[in-house]
Amino acid sequence: MIAPEVLITIAKLSTLSVQGVARMAPIPGGMDRYFKRGAADGVRIEMLGDHSLSADLYIVIRGDANVRLVSEQVQAEVVRAMLEMVSMDAQTVNVHIEEIEYGEQ
Repeated sequence: MIAPEVLITIAKLSTLSVQGVARMAPIPGGMDRYFKRGAADGVRIEMLGDHSLSADLYIVIRGDANVRLVSEQVQAEVVRAMLEMVSMDAQTVNVHIEEIEYGEQ
């Protein structure tokens, strides 16, 4: 069994590597927000079996980025990274655009 922190880190770094992603956003609402701070910010992973998972990614994108294209690239990158690094099938990768960042912040 792979530690959840490892899966979260892979998903987070894969997401941040996509051009147009400014940063991860906090997971909105729920008790998760109070108990899973720090490393889990922006990523929720659910195990669907021994070798498959579902991921919800909460991101902030840059204002000059194409929302659809960035979302598709994030999905593809996370699926690829999970398969190559830990041999896990990311069956579902939901990308939640929480904010669009314009200008210098």
